[in-house]
Amino acid sequence: QAQPVQSGGGLLQPGGSLRLSCTAPGFTSNSCGMHWNRQGAGKQREWVSLINSDGGTAYTDSIKGRFTISTDKAKDTVYLQMNNLTPEDTATYFCATFSIPRPIPACNHWGQGTQVTVSS
Repeated sequence: QAQPVQSGGGLLQPGGSLRLSCTAPGFTSNSCGMHWNRQGAGKQREWVSLINSDGGTAYTDSIKGRFTISTDKAKDTVYLQMNNLTPEDTATYFCATFSIPRPIPACNHWGQGTQVTVSS
C-alpha cells in the first residue's frame, strides 16, 4: 500500500495560521480513520487529534479551540487547520491511518512527517 504523503509545514511567527495536509491512497475506500501526532525536539510523541470514518473528531486539551481536523474523502485527504500558533506548537507533525474495530493493513500507515516551527 502507498504511504501517506504530507505537506503544509513551515516557519511562522506566534499568532499565525497553517494548514497541514495528509493524502493517503485507499483512505476512503477502506473507511480508515486518521490520527495527527506531533513530537517536539527532546520531547515524547504526543497525540493531537483524530477523525473517524463516520466524521467524528477528537482533540487533545492543549489545542482545543485552535485546531480543526477535517477530511476531503474524494481526495483521500485529511487536513489539520492550526490557528493562533504558539512556540509550544513547534514540532514535527505526523499523520497516521487507523481502523475500527480492528487494525487492518490498508489502514496502518504513517506519513513522513512535516516540521512546524513557531518563533519570533
